[in-house]
Amino acid sequence: MTAPHPRPPALGAPPVAAPVSVEPVTVAPPRHGPDAGADHSAFPALDGLRAVAVAAVLLTHAAFWTGRYERGFGATFLARMDSGVAVFFVISGFLLFRPWLLAALPGARSRQSVRRYAVRRALRILPAYWLAVVLALTVLPQNRDASGADWLRQGLLVQIYRYGWFREGLTQTWSLATEVSFYAVLPVIGLGAAWWLRRRPWSARTAMAVCGALALVPVAWQVWLHSGQRPVMGGFWLPAYLGWFAAGMALAVVKVHLDTQQPPARSAWWHAEELGRHPFTCWAVGAAALLAAMTPLAGPRSLTADTAGQAISKSILYAILAVSLAWPAVFGQGRTVRVLLANAPMRYLGDVSYGVFLYHLVVLDLVMRLLGNAVFHGQVVQVFPLTVLGSVAVAAVSFRFLERPLIRLGHRRTRG
Repeated sequence: MTAPHPRPPALGAPPVAAPVSVEPVTVAPPRHGPDAGADHSAFPALDGLRAVAVAAVLLTHAAFWTGRYERGFGATFLARMDSGVAVFFVISGFLLFRPWLLAALPGARSRQSVRRYAVRRALRILPAYWLAVVLALTVLPQNRDASGADWLRQGLLVQIYRYGWFREGLTQTWSLATEVSFYAVLPVIGLGAAWWLRRRPWSARTAMAVCGALALVPVAWQVWLHSGQRPVMGGFWLPAYLGWFAAGMALAVVKVHLDTQQPPARSAWWHAEELGRHPFTCWAVGAAALLAAMTPLAGPRSLTADTAGQAISKSILYAILAVSLAWPAVFGQGRTVRVLLANAPMRYLGDVSYGVFLYHLVVLDLVMRLLGNAVFHGQVVQVFPLTVLGSVAVAAVSFRFLERPLIRLGHRRTRG
């Protein structure tokens, strides 16, 4: 499939703030850190995992811009760090679907409001994104010819729907556009779950079957895309990535089942918690999936695959990797996971990771110019750390003065 831009769209997916839970399940006390208004207290290690994922995204972009995709030891490993997008999508599927499930259960203390959900998502995602659009289209000289239509397309997050609509410094936002389309679909799924549970008893197996059906959509989609003259940009649309969101939704089903239904002690469902208490086992599975993805099985070192089989294999392997990383952060939540992922610095980096995602290509472009590097030249060991430092600095300012106040505003205005 032809890339939609002279430089392939950068990979990455926006970290999302966890919505306030409405379940009667006991969770950890809310923290008083930088994003306390977003209530990350139930799954603190997911904050740290977001930081890990955004670092992977920055690393693969630094490798691409310096040409390391195609030369030197470890080139394939650097290319496969685009798997960070799968981690973000799995986290989103879990955190966003779980409140809908909890609110749909009989006896829930409150119902999930579409309005509340939409307002909080919009305030969390759009203002910082629009600032990134302004920065990219005004700061980067490659965008001096940006038209009003370009501004409108970027602002409305529709740049993935036609070839040539990406602009420099914003190519990574293809995944944000994909995720926003998932945001639009999720209330339909959530309301469907509420309708079902008002008429039938809770069934974790049925819910898992629905997640499994959603996970099959990318398989059919890739077969269709590679079967003839299909949309050039179809590989960037939600159906191609719905399996990663569905994997996170499946984690939410298991977690809700364990927390609210309390199955018998000998039930196989409790194996999820037991496995979560062995993080190195989970991470070993993830490492094996990454190694498999580094073989020709997952296709070339690029966003798109040459065949449907390669695209499907890559999607499945990335899903296994992402679920393996997220599993100990959701289940078990043992001491090792808390120490490595739920410490204060990692949680803060998780808080600002959305800004890092948004602004890092502008920073990367400026770093390349500062070092005097032409595109596809330079050293990753120079470009990557400078890009991380610059992106975190910009993201910290954005979070402090723009994102965090709006997160809290959204929660104040939509309580109940």
